[in-house]
Amino acid sequence: MGEQLGVHPEALRMCVQKAEIDEGVRPGTTSDDASRLAELEREVHELRRANTILRQASAFFAAELDRPSR
Repeated sequence: MGEQLGVHPEALRMCVQKAEIDEGVRPGTTSDDASRLAELEREVHELRRANTILRQASAFFAAELDRPSR
């Protein structure tokens, strides 16, 4: 069938498998869930990066406060 459509058989198989998962016929992570997970993973990465920056800034300013003033 893939040859008749000009599509590689593996690509066709993956499209059918994805459609079956999205329709609930086959178990697996739906496309909507996968995109939401990817979005949340990006958000977690961004928040961890922000926390690292804030911790470093906090340590820097704490060290400045501990230094004797002139």
